[in-house]
Amino acid sequence: MPFVAIALLLAVSSAEEKVYDVAGVQREATIIAPSRTTANPPLIFGFHGHGGNRRNAARSFRLEQLWPEAIVVYMQGLPTPGMTDPKGEKNGWQQNAGEQGDRDLAFFDTVLKDVSSRFRVAPSRTFSMGHSNGGRFSYLLWSKRGDKFAAFGPSASPVGLMPIEPKPAFIMAGETDTIVSFASQRRSILRVLRIDGHRGDGKKIAEYTTRYDGATPVITYVHPDGHRFTSEAMPMMITFFREIVSGTISNRSGA
Repeated sequence: MPFVAIALLLAVSSAEEKVYDVAGVQREATIIAPSRTTANPPLIFGFHGHGGNRRNAARSFRLEQLWPEAIVVYMQGLPTPGMTDPKGEKNGWQQNAGEQGDRDLAFFDTVLKDVSSRFRVAPSRTFSMGHSNGGRFSYLLWSKRGDKFAAFGPSASPVGLMPIEPKPAFIMAGETDTIVSFASQRRSILRVLRIDGHRGDGKKIAEYTTRYDGATPVITYVHPDGHRFTSEAMPMMITFFREIVSGTISNRSGA
């Protein structure tokens, strides 16, 4: 699909902001090239929550700082109805397949095609994470574009009944979340563990962190707070993703 490129130099790294034409709608994304050159760079998408934007996501997630070898993409949502915004006045992402004409899935497809044309990317090195509505969109990508990814990192969001295939995941949840109930997040964790083939207890590796190893590993970070993004968990998530890229642990990307 056609797009217009607008160069933007950011202090953190070589980056550009791009405007894509997706079915006649102008969609924006920030693409940050690796600051450490590698032959086959990983690719990670970071999705902001409802009411947020890609610049806020970059400040919160710090993906380009935590993973300087990676291509980092922050996409911008559009006004979308949500749990706390039924009129859809704030930016967000479609939560289910078929909503808003699948505009955000089409946007993702366009960005991935563009990035793939310029870098040596592969599903075995591609990741998605996001908070709240952005985490839900990561679950939707898992459901509808799972073959494009090696693993996922949803935060404060439910998978619901979306069909998903076994994939490694780093899942963050708050026990006192009043926006997305912890009960629904716990059901999501249990469903992911069941689909990924885990039946027993995992191994506690830090105060809030449990690791479930196996053919499809899962790490959970369950903290006592509410609906906040747990930036302190991000180094652990990136380490987990690095292990997948290096082959230290397996993935089900098929590439």
